[in-house]
Amino acid sequence: MSGKPSFYITTPIYYVNDIPHIGHAYTTLACDVMARFKRLDGYNVMFLTGTDEHGQKVEKSAAAAGKSPLEFCDTVSQRFRELAAFMNFSNDDFIRTTEERHKKSCQALWKKLEENGHIYLDKYAGWYSVRDEAFFAENELIDGKNGEKLAPTGAPIEWVEEESYFFRLSAFEEKLLEFYESLPPTVLPNSRKNEVKSFVSGGLRDLSVSRTSFNWGVPVPGNDKHIMYVWIDALTNYITAAGYPDVESEKFKTFWPADIHMMGKDILRFHAVYWPAFLMGAGIEPAKRVFAHGWWTNEGEKISKSLGNVIDPFNIVEEFGLDQVRYFLMREVPFGNDGDFSRQAMINRINSDLANDLGNLAQRSLSMIFKNCDGVMPVPGDFSDADKAILSAADGLLAEVRGHIDVQAINKSLEVIWKVVSDANGYFALHEPWALKNSDPARMATVLYVTAEIIRQVGILIQPIMPHSAEKLLDQLKIPADKRGFDQLGSDHRLSSGTNMEKPEGVFPRFVDE
Repeated sequence: MSGKPSFYITTPIYYVNDIPHIGHAYTTLACDVMARFKRLDGYNVMFLTGTDEHGQKVEKSAAAAGKSPLEFCDTVSQRFRELAAFMNFSNDDFIRTTEERHKKSCQALWKKLEENGHIYLDKYAGWYSVRDEAFFAENELIDGKNGEKLAPTGAPIEWVEEESYFFRLSAFEEKLLEFYESLPPTVLPNSRKNEVKSFVSGGLRDLSVSRTSFNWGVPVPGNDKHIMYVWIDALTNYITAAGYPDVESEKFKTFWPADIHMMGKDILRFHAVYWPAFLMGAGIEPAKRVFAHGWWTNEGEKISKSLGNVIDPFNIVEEFGLDQVRYFLMREVPFGNDGDFSRQAMINRINSDLANDLGNLAQRSLSMIFKNCDGVMPVPGDFSDADKAILSAADGLLAEVRGHIDVQAINKSLEVIWKVVSDANGYFALHEPWALKNSDPARMATVLYVTAEIIRQVGILIQPIMPHSAEKLLDQLKIPADKRGFDQLGSDHRLSSGTNMEKPEGVFPRFVDE
C-alpha cells in the first residue's frame, strides 16, 4: 500500500446493550493517541473501532425496547459513532458485526477451523451468565447475599443444557505458553501476562462456540440451527476489517497481524487466550500484542448505574473542554493501572500543567516577540551553554517519548514532555528577557527565539494527545501544515527567523470553578 512501515491498532468492539461511558472513551482515546503518534512518526496506520451487536442480551434488550434487534443496534451503534466524532478520534474504519463483510469473515474462519479438525459437535451443560455471555465452572461461582450462586462477576447464572459445537482449546496449552514468551511482549502490562499464563497453565477445557437457544447472530455454516458464540463472532472483527478471508489482499498482507489489541482488563482472557488459539487453529498469525488497561473509579467510588455515578464523556467534555479531558485521561494514571476520576484532580491538571506551565510560557514568550521584535520571529545570536542545554533537551524528546509510547506508557511520555516544559519555564524566568529589552536586545532576541523553538517542538509532540490545542500553538508559530510531522523535530529544522507573527491568543484558559 505504501513504502511506509504499517501499524494496525484496534479497540474492542463495544457491546450495544449500553450507552457509551468513560470506559469506552478511555480505551478508544488511548488507541487514538497511539494511531496519531504513529502517523506523525511516518507509519501507514489503520485504526479500528466499532460495535458488537449479536447475542442473547441484545435480542432481549431489543424486545424490551419494542424494536427489532437490527433497529435497536442501529440506534445504539450510532451513539458510539457520535462519541468517536465528538472526542475527535481518528479511526480509519468503524465495524459493525451485523455487516455482510463480517458474516462472510466469521463463516470463513469457522470453516477453516472445522477443516483443520479444531471444531466438533457435542452437548453442553453448565452454569451460564447471560450478562457476561460466558459459561462458568462450579469452582468459579461465588455466593450471593441470599445464598444463591452467582458468576465471579456477580452476575446471575442459569443452568443451561444444549447441543453445541466445541473448539479444541485444550490442544493449545503449549502453543499459547510459547506464544506468551515470544518477543516483543505479547501481553502487557506484565501483571496481566502472568495472570493469563497462570490461567493457561492451570489447564484449558474445550470451549463451547455455538448456541441454539437464540438466533440473533451469525449462523454456523452448514447448520443454521446453531448461531456462533459471541466471542468467535466478536473477535473475528479484527481480521474482517483487515480484509479476511482474502488473505492474499494487499490490505491483509499490509496490516495483519495487528500490532495492538487494546481493551479493559475484564476481557483480557478472551483476547489473550481464546483469540490467539482460534487464529493458530486457522493457520493465521496472532496479533503482536494485547494490552489490558485498568478501570476508573469516580471520586474513589466504584462506578455503577445503581450508585448513579456513571461518568458521561459528553458531559465532562462540555464542562472542561475536549483537549483538557484528553490530556487528563492520558496523564493522570500510569496507563494499565486503575485510576480515579476526581473533579479536583482534573481542575489541577488544567490549571497547573496546561494553563500555567505550557499556556503561560507560550503566551508570554510569543507576546514579547510580537511586541518587542516588531512582530517578526527574531534572529538568534550565538547560543550560550544554557541555550544549548535546553535546546538539546527538546531535541532529545522524540526518542524518549517514542520509547514510552512503544510500550503504551502514555502517561510517562507526557511526563518527559512536561519536564522540558518545566525546565523551559525555569530558563525563561532565569534569563528575564523582559529586563534585557533595554540592556541587551540581541540577547533578548536569542532567549525568545530559544523559548519559541521549545514551544514548536512541544507543540508537534502533543498533537496526538491534544490535536486542536497543538494546532493553535503551531498556527501561532506559523509552522506550515506539512512541517508538523516528527521528521521536523530536532536541530535540523529550527524555527525560521524573519517570519511575520500575529498577536498570540491564549491556548489553555484557566478553569474557574463556579
